[in-house]
Amino acid sequence: MSYYRDFREYIAALEADGLVRRITSSICKDTELMPLVRLQFRGLPAEERTAFVFENVTDKMGRRFDGSVAVGVLGANRAVYAKALGCTSDKITERWAEIHKNYIPPRLVDDGPVMEEIHVGEGLLEHDGILEFPHPISTPGFDPAPYFTSPFWVTKDPVTGDGNIGTYRVMVKGAARAGMMAHQSQHIGLHMQSARSQGKMLEAAIIIGCTPAVGLCSVAKIPLGVDEYDVAGGIAGEPIELVKCRTVDLEVPASAEIVVEGYVDPTYREQEAPFGEYTGYMGTRVANPVFHVTGIMHRKKPVYQAFLSQFPPSESSLIRKLAYDAVFLNRLRSANIPGVLDVQLHEATGSYGLLVIQLKKVHPSQPWQALHAAVALDPTIGKMIVAVDDDIDANDADAVNWAMAYRMRPHLDTHIVTHKASILDPSSAPPEAHVDEQRFPSPVGTSAILIDATRKWDYPPTSLPRKEFMDKAIELWKAEGLPKLNLKKPWYGYELGYWTDEARKDAAMAVEGRYLEVAARLEETREAVASSGFAETSDDNDCTKGELDG
Repeated sequence: MSYYRDFREYIAALEADGLVRRITSSICKDTELMPLVRLQFRGLPAEERTAFVFENVTDKMGRRFDGSVAVGVLGANRAVYAKALGCTSDKITERWAEIHKNYIPPRLVDDGPVMEEIHVGEGLLEHDGILEFPHPISTPGFDPAPYFTSPFWVTKDPVTGDGNIGTYRVMVKGAARAGMMAHQSQHIGLHMQSARSQGKMLEAAIIIGCTPAVGLCSVAKIPLGVDEYDVAGGIAGEPIELVKCRTVDLEVPASAEIVVEGYVDPTYREQEAPFGEYTGYMGTRVANPVFHVTGIMHRKKPVYQAFLSQFPPSESSLIRKLAYDAVFLNRLRSANIPGVLDVQLHEATGSYGLLVIQLKKVHPSQPWQALHAAVALDPTIGKMIVAVDDDIDANDADAVNWAMAYRMRPHLDTHIVTHKASILDPSSAPPEAHVDEQRFPSPVGTSAILIDATRKWDYPPTSLPRKEFMDKAIELWKAEGLPKLNLKKPWYGYELGYWTDEARKDAAMAVEGRYLEVAARLEETREAVASSGFAETSDDNDCTKGELDG
């Protein structure tokens, strides 16, 4: 099943599969909630991580919130993400490929559960505006305020009318006022520039908690001009039902838990942050746009959704990785580049810094086609982009490092691309630099290194036992009752083009116990060493053949 009528039905489906830990004891959202969830990302293997639902949420001022908080419900691990996408964990890439071929437009309806409570006009602040909701502090001890961490922003380009849904953090600054982190090259940044060119405010709506199809699209880098609601319909297999906002000309999911409406004035920015970031470092205080709240709709006892981000791995790094992997793979395969097999962003780099392309190499130009196509797809993604052969697991850092160490010549197989943009990379500019300098450092922006780590000629075999011997070893392992194996590629030896019949014969003789016969034949290959330490190759050497220095 890929369609869930609302957020609550989806959480119930996760719970039925044992993918939710429900906490009923009192938890402070400011000091306890996120640290508790963080522990599983620092202390449990990925397959043991789950979503969390906190039913009894308080804050440091003693307030108790009417509702609950859900964290990790889209990306605690691959099983959770697959549940949201409507497939099994091993079919995520294939599922995204199907979705990108079958978009379904949304359907407008008159009302829905999100309209159970409405606060607009004089009643906007009757329940303290956005302070009514339990926004957690994500990095206690460093963050200066609570943040919306899973806000799905809905905006439209005032000129073209094209819609966008994207996830951009929100700093709580008051009952009807918030800061937002928006990059000029992101789609909402383009909408703000378009609004400013028209002398308009940018109308916006923030969705918090809804059917997972919308949330998955919000973090998926859907191409500009493609409506995320259409893609979400492709995930759900039927139209997403939308209702009109009360104070802005936008549409939001009828079954959403919370919707906050308002506008961004594109003519000014003010200081926002610090905030713990995907890079593994704190993002510093910078000038960012301000969101002004004009309306709020929400369900009774809403389930507040939050992402765990900050230090990788995290919920954010996983959902970003799985969505971006699919987008890059889809674009490269449609760009007339033969043999592209896989694309993987690495979570340890926040699913931004290292991107690896696996391909079946058919000609020398092919890796460079793929590398340049990938670096052009988004100005912020891919600081290190590596092309590897089909025997390298693109998601295994050890395998990628092996390929870079022994299939790449730094002086020939690397290329630096400049004029890229940075998102919160502390190496792009000093932390005290102005935000525009951090994002677009002068004079050439930030850069990416493209690396062709594919084999340029035939190689000798990998230095592991041949498969038949490893298969026998697996049988012995099981017979001895040893721990369950999780084998990583390569786990057996294979040929890579450069190997001789003589070498194969010698290896076969060795395992038959005839290695002394091999040694006897090798004795016949004896050659003299000259005074230089190298074998003699002609009669013109300085010493007599066979003579050594004393």
